[in-house]
Amino acid sequence: MNILLLGSGGREHALAWKLAQSRLIVEAGDTLYASPGNPGIAEHAHLVTLDAANHAAVAAFCADHRIGLVVIGPEAPLVDGLADSLRAEGVAVFGPSKAAAQLEGSKGFTKDLCDRAGIPTAGYFRAASLEQAVQALADFAPPYVLKADGLAAGKGVVIAATQDEAEAALADMFGGAFGGAGAEVVIEEFMEGEEASFFALTDGATILPFGSAQDHKRVGEGDTGPNTGGMGAYSPAPVLTPALRAQAIDRIIAPTVRQMADEGMPYSGVLYAGLMLTEEGPKLVEYNCRFGDPECQVLMMRLESDLGEYMLACAENRLGAMDAPRFSPDRALTVVMAANGYPDTPEKGGTIMGVGVAEETGAKVFHAGTAMEGEHLVADGGRVLNVTARGATTAEAQARAYRAVDAIDFPTGFCRRDVGWREVAREQKRG
Repeated sequence: MNILLLGSGGREHALAWKLAQSRLIVEAGDTLYASPGNPGIAEHAHLVTLDAANHAAVAAFCADHRIGLVVIGPEAPLVDGLADSLRAEGVAVFGPSKAAAQLEGSKGFTKDLCDRAGIPTAGYFRAASLEQAVQALADFAPPYVLKADGLAAGKGVVIAATQDEAEAALADMFGGAFGGAGAEVVIEEFMEGEEASFFALTDGATILPFGSAQDHKRVGEGDTGPNTGGMGAYSPAPVLTPALRAQAIDRIIAPTVRQMADEGMPYSGVLYAGLMLTEEGPKLVEYNCRFGDPECQVLMMRLESDLGEYMLACAENRLGAMDAPRFSPDRALTVVMAANGYPDTPEKGGTIMGVGVAEETGAKVFHAGTAMEGEHLVADGGRVLNVTARGATTAEAQARAYRAVDAIDFPTGFCRRDVGWREVAREQKRG
């Protein structure tokens, strides 16, 4: 069948790479379309120009091109209700409805749902004004966790060490630092522990685990500096042991899926849970209603099953007929190469050379923010490339990824040199 993939980042390049291998495309000789795509995605899909905010135009394209499945990569179109509009036209969609996508679209919605369903998470307060938020700080101990309620491209979280810092951050949030996302703010109890990401596919009834990962949000080595959309990741996350995974499903994922269905908002698609592994067990940090970026890249490097088949089964509410997806026992690690100035004001237009040489080492380079200027590949975003490799151990995957990074000539870019450091240290300790 023909498939349409929406999105333009490294996550979508990884999905396009995997979808292009699906029997749904290969056996029938059909077409994978992508919009708007990027130069890397163009190697696997036919690029088209569509405005994801124009639901009628996307639906018309699907009708004209016999699209059998639409895969919505980023969160904004999901929160905007594109999946609902397409389903109303009879198009199968991988991704949740507008109502279900509130799990990512509103931090407060998710916290309230956790409260109703008894899902373990941090204590919280929803503030609708700066005055209300500042008064609420008295009920929390430092450090203070402050979150813009809406979508903020992964950057709407501030951890303030003192009350003065918290008040200044709240003033920024309510003052528009994160646009409309900061019209309401969630103040949370600080949770101690190590963070990990857990993924599951669900059609609203059946739940299938879909791997784990750990990412690096801070821009600087040693996890320093401001938060970003993610500077690297590795999969699996061994710290998320089988016992902890079982707890996460039983206490967090399954109750969420049940509660959403019971409240008339059945969740369909991938459910990405950010977990804090506390002394009391896993607790939910937040949900995303799409694959993570760059976590998707390491998951796709390890996935051995047919991605298209699982996405279609989700869209057609028949996930219960599918076996658990297969993943390679290998470790996968990705290093984000970002443009100088990221995450504040990234320098665009820098020339990039050597991607082909990097891939000759056995790595896969996913394009996250690139464009073509004539015959030259250039930076066109904050996070520009995701250099991804596999190995028998995290240390081996790390070494291979950095070998590929060093083959790339990107003078106006930078990367962290310590992606995977926690797990590499644990492997060395285990001997």
